Amino acid sequence: MSSFPYTILQVVPRLGSGGAERTTAEMAAAIVEAGGRALVVSHGGRLEADILRAGGEFIAAPVHRKDPASILSNGRMLARMMRERGVDLIHARSRGPAWSAAMAARRAGAPLVTTFHGAHSAGNAIKRWYNSSLVKGDAVIANSRFTGERIAADYGVGPDRLKIIPRGADLAVFNRQAVGEDRINRIKAKWDGDFAGDAVRFLMPARLTPWKGQSLAIEAAGILKGEVSAGKRPALRLVLCGGVQGERQYEAALRAQIDERGVRDMVQLVGECADMPAAIAWSDAVIAPSMRAEPFGRVVVEAGAMGKPVVAAGHGGFLETVVDDETGILFEPGSATALAEAMGRLAGDRALRDRLGDAAAARVRAVYSTAAMCDATLNVYRGLLGRGAKSGDVRA
Repeated sequence: MSSFPYTILQVVPRLGSGGAERTTAEMAAAIVEAGGRALVVSHGGRLEADILRAGGEFIAAPVHRKDPASILSNGRMLARMMRERGVDLIHARSRGPAWSAAMAARRAGAPLVTTFHGAHSAGNAIKRWYNSSLVKGDAVIANSRFTGERIAADYGVGPDRLKIIPRGADLAVFNRQAVGEDRINRIKAKWDGDFAGDAVRFLMPARLTPWKGQSLAIEAAGILKGEVSAGKRPALRLVLCGGVQGERQYEAALRAQIDERGVRDMVQLVGECADMPAAIAWSDAVIAPSMRAEPFGRVVVEAGAMGKPVVAAGHGGFLETVVDDETGILFEPGSATALAEAMGRLAGDRALRDRLGDAAAARVRAVYSTAAMCDATLNVYRGLLGRGAKSGDVRA
């Protein structure tokens, strides 16, 4: 007999490459592996293939639309689907779809789970009301303690419903032993070019948007440039790896900043990378200089899983995923000087890089694996289904 004889419906606006989307695909695989049936409703995206490969079912629907008429229509559609397909529980992963899912769950008499994949601002009454769809679940999942504390403070969700389940790294994918030299050599062929082969390699994997901190990283490189030229630091490189996603003006500004700071021989913008494990393996260290607090920041645990030390801004979820001077280095958020100092410290000390990277790998394996995240979420489902929670109990 299946250990998980349930049908779970997840609802997410799109299936691109973000954290909510990747977690949706990972949970679909976990549900199927446990013996359940995994349905995913979304407008679609490149992760559709991952869901189908895992044995899940993808259902295209306009759940990305936020207007009231679409939310009501989607709610009716989801309720009908739940009845027709025998859905036991619905899990919404975004604010707009959560309104529709709450309506559907009430009509179908099924439990509702919601997840905060970000600590959404509740700056005004309208935004607070819109965000409140995510606190209507019988269980409300937060992706970090930082996010959970914000939810509790802003919406009064108590520990009876609030579940802290950190996101994780797939240890089968982000595993140095699983990344062959041929994959790393393909990265080298694309990125190394005429750059000094003995330079210490820093990687910043993040989509190009100002709050991720690429501009701060270039400023830090400019500070380090003078120290390298003076012989105070070893040669180093910084690769900014991430998609533009509509930020063409920001990309142009970054290229101009690279020229203005005179660091074209140190800093590269390389666009998106389809093989992030190989990119991390290519690097000596990873940086995450986010200008605003990350709710979680998966790149830090993915780097740790690969045995790479990280330099991260000391706020938000990074305060949980990075243990300062044990698994990485935390620096004062927004300070190019502090970022440069941390990068320079790692660049000049191979033993330190090895010590931090080894400790990071051990901590990720113990705390931040995808398997642990999936198991904890399945246990939330089991708890609700086992006690027969109904969405009529959901707080309106």
